[in-house]
Parts: sequence; C-alpha cells; structure tokens
Amino acid sequence: MQVREQIIAAALRRLNQDPAASMADLAEAAGVSRATLNRHFAGRDELLDEIGAQALDSWERILDDTGVDAAAASTDPDVHTATVRAVLEGFAASAQEHGWALTSQEVEARPHLRERSERLEDREIVLYAAAQRSGVLRADLPVRWISNTVYGTCVAARESLRRGDVAPRDVARLMAETFLAGTGARP
Repeated sequence: MQVREQIIAAALRRLNQDPAASMADLAEAAGVSRATLNRHFAGRDELLDEIGAQALDSWERILDDTGVDAAAASTDPDVHTATVRAVLEGFAASAQEHGWALTSQEVEARPHLRERSERLEDREIVLYAAAQRSGVLRADLPVRWISNTVYGTCVAARESLRRGDVAPRDVARLMAETFLAGTGARP
C-alpha cells in the first residue's frame, strides 16, 4: 500500500473512532509525521475530500453491485425485497469502513460531495418508490422519509460499531430488521 492510501485508510479508521481527531491525531494513526501528512494533503479539507470521495465510491459500488436501477424498473415485489436487503447488507459492510464519512456532516457540507451524495440518494429513492408501489414498503410514508430511515440505520450502525455495542457480524441483520419493521408494508 502506498503512503497516501495508508494515510487515508488510517485516518478513516481514526475518524470512525474519534470524529473530532486532529490532523496530528490522523498523522499519528497513519504512523507518519505531520510533515509527511502535509506533503500528501495540503490540509484537513483536502484529506476529508478524498475520504468523502472514497466513501461515495463505496456507496455507488453498492448501488451498482446490488442492481438498484434494474430493481427499481421492476414491478416484482420479490426483486424489491431482495434488493432492499442487499443494499442494507452493503451499507452494513460499508459502515465498518466508511461509516464516519458516509454519515458525517463535515463531509456532507462540501458542495461537490453533497451533490454526488444527492444523485446517489436519488437512485435509491427510485427503488424505494417502486417497493412502495409493489407493496414491499409502506405507501403511507413519504419516500424521502424511507430514505432518511436508511440513513438513520447507517448512523446507528456507525455509532454501535464505534462504541462496541454490537458485533460487526450482526450489523446487517439489525439494520434490515429495524428498517423493514418500521417501513415494511403491514400485513
């Protein structure tokens, strides 16, 4: 692994544990001097831009790998259920690595990252709306509420992992059960 990637990975691990970590803390976590950190990143903003971009890359891969767009075009409730679960499983796995960046207001405040985040969320919303129409998700809830509920379960996963409240192996199940119990269509 190259030094730049080592710094990014270590900084993200540290931020997942301590969102207020300073640049000195991030350099220490990466095992490099502050001068080395500054050679690779002009400042915290540049480092956070890179961490945020990688987190969004992860989110986009999840949407692509789970076939969100094809599922959204389907009318099959089984496809919607399977895809929603797959997305949540992907987010659970990503929460362990990218949890802070995917749920950080500090990252969200960056206009170019926020715009990309909104485009990715829009892809998800089309899936959730299709799942509402097919009876998988509650039709009485605003679709953005459903999307925000997914985001909320990601925050819960991030915090639970950070504090050690849940085992990483349980996160996907907990996210899916929590989400579907609240937003799933009622019998």
